[in-house]
Amino acid sequence: MERKVRVRFAPSPTGALHIGGVRTALYNYLFARQNGGDMILRIEDTDSTRFVPGAEEYINEALAWLGIGIDEGVNEGGNYGPYKQSERRDIYRAHVKQLLDADKAYIAFDTPEELDAKRAEVQNFQYDASTRMGMRNSLSLSADEVKALIDAGEKYVVRFKIEPNIDVEVNDLLRGKVVINSSILDDKVLYKSADDLPTYHLANIVDDHLMEVSHVIRGEEWLPSAPLHVLLYEAFGWKESMPDFVHLPLLLKPTGKGKLSKRDGKKLGFPVFPMEWKDNEDTWAGFREEGFLPEAVVNFVGLLGWNPGDDREMLSMDDMIKEFSFDHCSRSGARFNFEKAAWFNHEYLINMPDEKLAELFKPVLASKGVDVAAYSDAFLTKVVSLVKGRISFVKDLWDQSAFFFVAPTEFAEKDVKKRWKEDTAALLTELIGVLEGIEDFTSKPAEEVVIGWITEKGYHMGNVMNAFRLTVVGECKGPHMFDITELIGKEETIARVKAGIDKIGSNA
Repeated sequence: MERKVRVRFAPSPTGALHIGGVRTALYNYLFARQNGGDMILRIEDTDSTRFVPGAEEYINEALAWLGIGIDEGVNEGGNYGPYKQSERRDIYRAHVKQLLDADKAYIAFDTPEELDAKRAEVQNFQYDASTRMGMRNSLSLSADEVKALIDAGEKYVVRFKIEPNIDVEVNDLLRGKVVINSSILDDKVLYKSADDLPTYHLANIVDDHLMEVSHVIRGEEWLPSAPLHVLLYEAFGWKESMPDFVHLPLLLKPTGKGKLSKRDGKKLGFPVFPMEWKDNEDTWAGFREEGFLPEAVVNFVGLLGWNPGDDREMLSMDDMIKEFSFDHCSRSGARFNFEKAAWFNHEYLINMPDEKLAELFKPVLASKGVDVAAYSDAFLTKVVSLVKGRISFVKDLWDQSAFFFVAPTEFAEKDVKKRWKEDTAALLTELIGVLEGIEDFTSKPAEEVVIGWITEKGYHMGNVMNAFRLTVVGECKGPHMFDITELIGKEETIARVKAGIDKIGSNA
């Protein structure tokens, strides 16, 4: 009988969610949704020394912003909780005891100083079958000695007893069969009495089993630990229900050399976190605060190491759910390209309904001192429709459209030098008379009148129109000139031309 697909994303609350973690969460989500399965969010907080306040809340908010839905978790509840490892101590204790009782694990009392001394004494020291009998543990000590140490409050760890020279098979859905000989593995610590908590290795195995996880989809940094995890499943007698593994390749620096880090983002000026994160006195940029749409981020991240089997790039979440397959995942690292992320944002913005984009623009206008209430929704919608092709972020709308709301007080020096001639003031003064006589000031009729006048007079089209634009806009850029004048109106257009003549003319 084929079991239900159940996946988990299991971050540690030790800081902000890195974009690499976002990709892992996304691939888990896509796979679960495609197969009608469940997506679990489990908080792996067994390392109490690295806990960061606010990190768990950040993770939940980031996933929600991105649209990565959670079926079971701390906030959502579920039938397999608790979903926070620090609340599962009793469960872990019971499973540690199970391994000890089955002679699959042992208690070790070696202090950090004793271990350091042994490492100094023995080159490439490894705590394993070849060395364990020379250490202070329940295999080398008598039962009475072990009891006496525990009763005296001696701190200890529980180590996994790995049998040497066993070929361990890890079946990875992305990489195929990986075989590792157990002799290269050390007797990993599974539990520490100091904080009464398990290590990651034990906790994740126990939790995945009890939560009936069918597929473990995680980063390739966990591939070296996979043989240990296979051995743990076997030690518990859970081999038949062991999940399938997928180890995703790394996200690489923009150069393609080395793993992408938060320092790379800081150094090169781009975010590597979905949302802004404050770490002590340092602030790390977030995609959300930089002006990215969540749909664009998801699309960008989804294609970092996966493709739909063709050359399509614009993919909605639903598209990716439909097309996702590990068959089209790369086994090599994916290079992070921030310019590509910005391109995705541009594409989503220009394809967004103008009415929606106008709503997003309102806070930007307000921040620039514009009385948004003074402009109709129809006006704002028309403005964004004229300039959105030139933006990558909503905030860019201001640079492209400020002249619709504020008359220019400065005029681009390079354009003045190139476009303002001796006769320009006289031509524009004549143009004012033409503009005053136009009854229908909408774009096409106004254009026909002005172009007709230029043609009839035999004036140079470029000289007139560029000077006209310069006085109205402040520089020789922007959308169609008569679309601009229609929106700002006849009175404002004429006032700007007059002001431009006065200011530019006096400085020419």
